[in-house]
Amino acid sequence: MSEPLFTRADLDALRQWDTPTICNGLEIVTPERRALGFTVEPMVAADRTLPPIVGLARTGLIRAKEAPRGAIPPREDWYDYVAADGDMPTIAVLQDIDDRPGYGAFWGEVQSTVHHALGVAGCVTNGSFRDLDALAPGFQIIGGRVGPSHAHVHLVQMRCMANVFGMVCNHDDVIHADYHGAVVVPAAAVRKLPAAIELIMRREKAILDMARAPGFTAAKMREALKRAGEIH
Repeated sequence: MSEPLFTRADLDALRQWDTPTICNGLEIVTPERRALGFTVEPMVAADRTLPPIVGLARTGLIRAKEAPRGAIPPREDWYDYVAADGDMPTIAVLQDIDDRPGYGAFWGEVQSTVHHALGVAGCVTNGSFRDLDALAPGFQIIGGRVGPSHAHVHLVQMRCMANVFGMVCNHDDVIHADYHGAVVVPAAAVRKLPAAIELIMRREKAILDMARAPGFTAAKMREALKRAGEIH
């Protein structure tokens, strides 16, 4: 049996950095993904004070503007699917496919409480959410907007490709998200990110220290960039 690419501890370690910092690290670890794999529209966080969420994607498509047509996945099956996978946390990634995403909210007091109890770390969606003062404490929602009604919201498909504001992900992809947005972390990059981020931070420190010192000039910026470039 092959060794797993990462453990729960590896995922938890990534929570110490915000999502922009994770994106910075990925630019070094997976430069071919520099312009893909992350959300590209402004998003709304249910609670900006919560730390980043990291977990395995549990994907689905929803819509709310019209009542369901034909067979749809039973909500009970979704709960079985999205529940935390043993030791690994999960994140619900729901793409709202209405022509105006967010017409009706899937997320509110009940769904946040149920998902939180099932071990789900949070949700990333281009759809809406509601019940801001009654959401389950500690359950993060990174969504497209806030709205008052759930309308006809229902699952259309699950365990499928989902596209949330340009972030295309699939079942079991590692997701890192905070109030800035979300990004897919390739499995092979998880354990490489801490070292890459530490390198970036040392390089940035050389620039920031000089920029914050008295008498900073454009000439000193050249010097700072040279010093940063020599850090490996």
